[in-house]
Amino acid sequence: MIKKVLVGDEKYKVLIGKNKIFKDYLSSAVSKNNKIFIITDKNIPTAYIELIKKSIPSNKVIDLLKIKPGEESKSFTNFQMILNKLAKKKYDRSDCIVAIGGGVVGDLSGFVAASFMRGIDYIQIPTSLLAQVDSSVGGKTAINIESGKNLVGAFKNPKLVLISSALLKSLPEREFKSGIAEIIKYGLIHNKKIFNIFDKQHQQILKRNQRVIEELIHESVKTKAKIVTEDERELGIRAILNFGHTYGHAIEAINNYKNILHGEAVAMGMRMASKMSMLEGHLNEKAYKKIINVFDALNFPKNTSNNYSDLKKFILSDKKVKGGNINLILLKGIGLSFQTQKFNFENFKKSFS
Repeated sequence: MIKKVLVGDEKYKVLIGKNKIFKDYLSSAVSKNNKIFIITDKNIPTAYIELIKKSIPSNKVIDLLKIKPGEESKSFTNFQMILNKLAKKKYDRSDCIVAIGGGVVGDLSGFVAASFMRGIDYIQIPTSLLAQVDSSVGGKTAINIESGKNLVGAFKNPKLVLISSALLKSLPEREFKSGIAEIIKYGLIHNKKIFNIFDKQHQQILKRNQRVIEELIHESVKTKAKIVTEDERELGIRAILNFGHTYGHAIEAINNYKNILHGEAVAMGMRMASKMSMLEGHLNEKAYKKIINVFDALNFPKNTSNNYSDLKKFILSDKKVKGGNINLILLKGIGLSFQTQKFNFENFKKSFS
């Protein structure tokens, strides 16, 4: 059964189902486009790419580009390279980019789509759990620069997002867990139903029970869609989606985006943000312990190698810092979050330990 979620003022569709979703919906989605430029990475199974190519009408011109996997590919170098390829192949506003891959492919492709000819169509086909529940929904696109992650980008809504849980079968364990971390985030900030699934069914989640995973994907997309539709430009409530990210992005940056996945860093960040919430008196100890127990039950790593002084320069250069003030997303309870710049800095330092 296909599940549909509408996102943003443009009401673009996020469709969730099995692989049949491509044959049923991709063909009509690109019917008015002349040429299709597919961007993917070298880790995506050829069978997935061929499945999607076969769903595109045979009268369309298809170009395929495979980039190197990993955060380093979200670079100015790749951004410029793709723009030049599109120009040389005479792509224009009647054409479409199709992103097949995880968050790196989606973010880079979306920024290219936002920039080329001042905007052309693009479709997201996320192949990682993290991308399916997070980066493919909401219209935020970006690349990284030396000073930090996602500091250069644009808001660009996709024409369509197609999510197939069947594409997760080949996902490595660490990548799968990286996506699980973002789903936990939705449970902590806005949707207690999601957290309760983790609290009661963590063993089924670790076993990748299809029914449970699909329910989590649907609930996550609904939650993000609701938040994004209310605040597409991140001027208000959308900021709560950054729960754990102030810490997490700094952990990624100090590691030069190597040997640590985004979801792993965010999981560490959410532990720290939850501790900060307790230290500040917003979250009671019982709720804090319940949160930590879920992270432990799912075998998420703890941040034990960095303290505030190590991460300070990365935190202060984060795009969420405004006027020199750090914006934190904290919890008042499970499923209840808020943004603040007012907190005890000593507690902030303690939250890193």
